[in-house]
Amino acid sequence: MAQSHQELKARATEDGIEFFLAMFVDLHGKPCAKAVPMGSFDQLMTDGAGFAGFAAGDLGQTPADPDLIAIPDPDSYTPLPWKPGVAVLHCDPHVDGEPWPYAPRVILRNALDRLATERGWRLMTGVEAEYSLLRRTEDGKLVIADALDSSSKPCYEVKGLTRMWEHLSELSRCMNKLGWGNYANDHEDGNGQFENNFVFADALTTADRAIFFRYMVHMLAHDAGMTATFMPKPFSDVTGNGMHMHQSLWTVDGEPLFGDDTDGRELGLSKTAYRYIGGLMAHGRSVSAVICPTVNSYKRIGVGPPTSGSTWAPAYVAYGGNNRTLMLRIPEGGRVEHRGVDGAANPYLAAAALLGAGLDGIDRELDPGEPVHDNLFALSAQEVADRNIEHLPRTLDGAVRELVADPVLRAALGKVPGGDFIDYYGKVKRAEFEEYHANVSEWEIDRYLTLI
Repeated sequence: MAQSHQELKARATEDGIEFFLAMFVDLHGKPCAKAVPMGSFDQLMTDGAGFAGFAAGDLGQTPADPDLIAIPDPDSYTPLPWKPGVAVLHCDPHVDGEPWPYAPRVILRNALDRLATERGWRLMTGVEAEYSLLRRTEDGKLVIADALDSSSKPCYEVKGLTRMWEHLSELSRCMNKLGWGNYANDHEDGNGQFENNFVFADALTTADRAIFFRYMVHMLAHDAGMTATFMPKPFSDVTGNGMHMHQSLWTVDGEPLFGDDTDGRELGLSKTAYRYIGGLMAHGRSVSAVICPTVNSYKRIGVGPPTSGSTWAPAYVAYGGNNRTLMLRIPEGGRVEHRGVDGAANPYLAAAALLGAGLDGIDRELDPGEPVHDNLFALSAQEVADRNIEHLPRTLDGAVRELVADPVLRAALGKVPGGDFIDYYGKVKRAEFEEYHANVSEWEIDRYLTLI
């Protein structure tokens, strides 16, 4: 429920808040903020906080552009449980009095507003954000924070979980203090890899929480002398970090649209849900540049198994039931889990792009076909191809080419001054790929230096 400026002020005063972090993210999901003292609260809520947008990151600005003004969303108020007296307010960037269409939070908000006004629906999402805890050695090398976490099968290992108890229990307490409903914390499949689960919410709230969660994990790890990373593939021989996104559509009055106990495919999904899945599959390759947005992302997808025995990251555009080798998993009726979203994804852009893909499936009444029951990791590439199952893009460059050619995703991400956001996004990501591609790696030197 929306709260007013004065209601928020009273709540923050009661909570003992001295500073607000007026926060927003750039295209890559990097959080930026100014610390605003409580004495300037009224000015912050009325006028916003000013930033040089070009300095903040990739937000479609040059040094010659007007200030970017971050306008706080009162409903996003989030006190920092580990730092009393400080609270985050997620902001919608504006320029010259208008929402800035390059800003990821604005893009998602616009998509959700259209969903509500044109269809009377809401998108609900939940995320599973995996991360790795590391430490620096005396020579500056990054290694697994827990030196004893070296098992070949560390997933759910209680000893590895308990050795990181101080970090995990503090994180759980923080989430529950915020009312997020933390319901599980576990050691994941990679050495040094963990996951902390919280309940789903509307898509904007979940995206805000995902950004805050990453920030919180980084800060708690830093305070404990560790380094946290959500990097998709920080080590070549260890399982990568995903940010699986669960999605479901509801009416604005709270009626679920994805569940159906009479589903003939026995997955507990409605016709609307199957069509939404059909859209996710039709745009499965082109959306990859948004949900797997870095050059490192493609080292998580479709590579050989790490020491634990499986990548756990989907390589193919396919859906089915409780099958973790697929891009789209139906863990239970009423929702779909997209396992392709990785730890580097901007949660605002990922939700907006996946929503656009799914709605296209509904509008075109796309049938995703029969669910896949096989272990796709066990099939050869030719066997998969013989079933007409597509492989996800293998590089960021290839994914961007498909993204900018997709008119549905072009419309979903909206327009910016002089064109479409998708072209700006593609330009930024092509430059990122070219910078990476121009770098000569140690692997190349070891492989070719004396060979040729």
